[in-house]
Amino acid sequence: MTETRSGIDRRSFVKATTLGAGAVLAGTRAVSADEGSRSPLTGETGPPAVHTRQTPDIAVVGAGAFGAWTALNLQQSGAQVTLIDQYGPGNSRATSGGETRGVRTGYGDRGHGLLWTAWAKRAIEKWNEWDQQWQDMLLPRVFFTTSDLIMRDEWTEFMEDTRKNWDELGIRYEVLDADEIRRRWPVIELGDVTVALWERDAGVVRARRAIESVAHVFQNAGGEVSIARAEMDARTGRNLDALRLEPDAALSAGTYVFALGPWFPKAFPELMGRRLRIPMGHVVYFRTPPGDNGYSYPNLPSYNFRGVTGWPALSPDNRGFRVRTGGQPPGDPDTSRRWLLEEEYERPRAFVRERFPGLSEAPVSETRACHYEVSVTRNFFFDHHPDFDNVWFAGGGSAEGFKFGPVIGEYFAGRVLGTEDTPELIEAFRLSEEEFESGADGAP
Repeated sequence: MTETRSGIDRRSFVKATTLGAGAVLAGTRAVSADEGSRSPLTGETGPPAVHTRQTPDIAVVGAGAFGAWTALNLQQSGAQVTLIDQYGPGNSRATSGGETRGVRTGYGDRGHGLLWTAWAKRAIEKWNEWDQQWQDMLLPRVFFTTSDLIMRDEWTEFMEDTRKNWDELGIRYEVLDADEIRRRWPVIELGDVTVALWERDAGVVRARRAIESVAHVFQNAGGEVSIARAEMDARTGRNLDALRLEPDAALSAGTYVFALGPWFPKAFPELMGRRLRIPMGHVVYFRTPPGDNGYSYPNLPSYNFRGVTGWPALSPDNRGFRVRTGGQPPGDPDTSRRWLLEEEYERPRAFVRERFPGLSEAPVSETRACHYEVSVTRNFFFDHHPDFDNVWFAGGGSAEGFKFGPVIGEYFAGRVLGTEDTPELIEAFRLSEEEFESGADGAP
């Protein structure tokens, strides 16, 4: 039996990640006696909440996937929460502001892959629950079960370790050979591919719509959204007393949460400047042929080739067939270019010609250039600011964080409220003191 990074045996770690965390992965959480809005987990409604404070209990800065889901869970747990973002939930500059994001559990290439697999499995369940629970509010559907296909020319260590995690956690999958792939999805040109892992319950989320929906439910539960740029202001000892909100305001709270994604190095340059890298990814959406649904949901899974991922066009609006490749060097997340130049189409076009030749001449419908932040450990961090007792950091999405949002929000809300104290998870998500070596390209 192997040991995990935190030093406990694999079996104990599985138990901690699937049964611990305040039963977060079992779908339960601590709820205050005065909670009165509809629970995002059960859909039940209680008496109206009563808040007597003049200022919010908790201020959450950053309305991306980590911040918005945390704010919602805190509000639903009885806190009074203000969610602050300089551009607003689902804005086009946010890491979570793109059109779509994949949700899969294949993490055999990570030292913390077992934990991420367990959380991603629960996240898929919760994405489905979200659509079911909030359809009566006329919120748009956000999760689509596309399945996911990992294709390689031979068995790799990544695939073997992914399969081991799936077996341990009960993930539904099949091993397919090239002939079976061709039979099921004839639009894929396999070339040298000989083997694939097909994850049956994986899917794709409408990212921007999802964050907008979370913010809507948060406000419906009594939370407040503020569009402003926030900076730390006055302090007393190890406590932060207030935020300065530009252009001309201030906000005081008992607890402060910063979930800044690629803005962390900019907001806290000395502390976070070398703890994170902020590379960019390129996404191209190709228009599918009229009358041909072979490249659209539900007729094609999301796919994973070496170095390139993507998925079919989603109904009903069909923004296009999605291809993701590497991107341009990083820049300032406030001012960096968020679209592709025409010469940057060539790599995704070459991929389409090789693997989906039926789209070789397809016009480009949309493009995106998206920042994300990578931690030294390539894992999330949920930890206190080292100099403040009432300031928390949540980040380290490492190009994967969006899919975990429903579970992260639930877990981290428990950490902030003091109801979640599973030692293995606290250690796994500690803000590492390690730093990247200096470099200009921003690559992990």
